Amino acid sequence: MLTSDRLAERGAALPATNAASASHPHLHALIERARARGPIAVALAFPCDGATIEAAHAAAWSGLIRPLLVGPRWRIEVAAAQAGLAIGDFTLHDTEDDPRAAAAKAVALCRDGQADALMKGSLHSDDLLAAAVGREAGLRGSRRASHVFAVDVPGVDRLLLMTDCVVNIAPTLVDKRDIAQNAIELAHALGIPIPRVAILSAVETVNPAIPGTIDAAALCKMAERDQIRGAILDGPLAFDNAISARSAENKGIVSEVAGRPDILLVPNLEAGNMVYKQLVYLAGAECAGVVLGMRVPIVLTSRSDSVASRIASCALAVLACPGRAQAAQPLGRAA
Repeated sequence: MLTSDRLAERGAALPATNAASASHPHLHALIERARARGPIAVALAFPCDGATIEAAHAAAWSGLIRPLLVGPRWRIEVAAAQAGLAIGDFTLHDTEDDPRAAAAKAVALCRDGQADALMKGSLHSDDLLAAAVGREAGLRGSRRASHVFAVDVPGVDRLLLMTDCVVNIAPTLVDKRDIAQNAIELAHALGIPIPRVAILSAVETVNPAIPGTIDAAALCKMAERDQIRGAILDGPLAFDNAISARSAENKGIVSEVAGRPDILLVPNLEAGNMVYKQLVYLAGAECAGVVLGMRVPIVLTSRSDSVASRIASCALAVLACPGRAQAAQPLGRAA
């Protein structure tokens, strides 16, 4: 049997990633770049279902991670057996049969430097995030934690980053500053030196009746004053003129961002969650996602995520890992 390290050395991709390369080439390029950097140690909290074990195997086989399985041994072994997958070559940290205990142990492995990233298994996202953001956990960064999706939409010539559709329900202006900066720094890690940030709302004009438009205008001024760095911001922008240069032109919008964004910053979780799911279920998009703003990246998987999506999320964590920044070519980004 091949160990996870030897699998990484082989650099072989699973059929799922090969199949995804044609329909979602930007995520495929992201996976290839991450593989070139070598695998990271990932603490998988409570991996007690077949989907999580399959994701661990797939990401290890793709040369992205060295899985550290954290949870009750007997549950993990049963899940692996039911999935028909061997886990003898993976490190297993046995805990009591409690998702919170597994989350606490996985967080501790990250805090103590034994793991480079944290990944959700078959437990609630709230339980994992509560363990990670607790003051005693030691994983908090200097900014608010936020989630970023890397979205590969068929027909779009670049990878789109969307934030925050998962963690922050109703972010304040200060929260949005951190959310923007987290996404900007991820864009830098993906080889986009000066990302263009479209701050979304329902309209493209400032309207006091729509608080998100006020926040958008303030964020743009904050960028001018160096409170947000490393990007070009514009907003408020409605989704049509943020994405479509023709729509922006028809509305007389002159902007360096409109029609060619790298990052879409949504006004709140409710709006963002609907937008990204529409892209997935109506436009055939595939997503990778990671939580940033912590000492280590956190991969929050969903039961509905495909294997390819889980692999790509691990790749995103590799690229977002502190200390792994390298000069790289942009991922399919057009001027």
